[in-house]
Amino acid sequence: MYKKFIKRALDIIIAFIALLLFGWFLLLIALCLCIANKGAGSFFLQERPGKDGKIFKVIKFKSMTDERDAEGNLLPGEQRVTKIGRLIRTTSIDELPQIVNVFKGDMSLVGPRPLVPRYLSLYSSEQARRHEVRPGITGWAQVNGRNTITWTEKFKLDVWYVDHCSLWLDIKILWMTIMSVILRKDIDSGAGKVGSIGFDGTN
Repeated sequence: MYKKFIKRALDIIIAFIALLLFGWFLLLIALCLCIANKGAGSFFLQERPGKDGKIFKVIKFKSMTDERDAEGNLLPGEQRVTKIGRLIRTTSIDELPQIVNVFKGDMSLVGPRPLVPRYLSLYSSEQARRHEVRPGITGWAQVNGRNTITWTEKFKLDVWYVDHCSLWLDIKILWMTIMSVILRKDIDSGAGKVGSIGFDGTN
C-alpha cells in the first residue's frame, strides 16, 4: 500500500510545500548562477532512466561554465567549476531543482539514484530491479557509504531498498541524508562526483 499509493501522495505534498516555501531561494540561486556561469545558464538537464527504465530529464543547478580552449574543446571540469558552483555542490544545493522532478512524478524523495542510460545494458536482471521504484534524490545506498562502496554493493543496497521500502525506512533515509549534509560526510565537491548528492554527469 505504501509503495504503490501513499509514497507518491507524500512526494507530491512535500514537493509542493517545498516549492511554495523555498521557490524564492531557488530563483535567487538560479539568478546568481546565471551571472557566475557566464551565459552558460543556471540549470543542467540530463537524461536518466526512471521507474521501469523510462527515460526522463533530471534537473540540477549548473555548477560549471561552458568555457572552451582555443580549439573549441571544453576546458577540464575543475577549471570550469565556479566558486558558487563549488559551494552549491558541497552543500548539496545543486540537487534541489530535482524537487520539480519529484512533483512531476519522474522521481521520488527517496529511491535508488538515477544513473546514466548507458549503464542499462550492463545490469544483471537482479540489479535492474532498482528500476521497480522511482529513483530518488537520496537513497539507501547513498546513506550507507555513497562514494566509499563499490558499484556492486550500491546495487545490492538499491535492490534491498526496493524489497523493504516503507514509510519509516524513508524517514530514516531522509534523516540520515540531512545529517550527512550537515556533517558534509562523503560529499564530493569536485567536477566528477558520483552519488546521492551528485552523480555521473555532473555539470
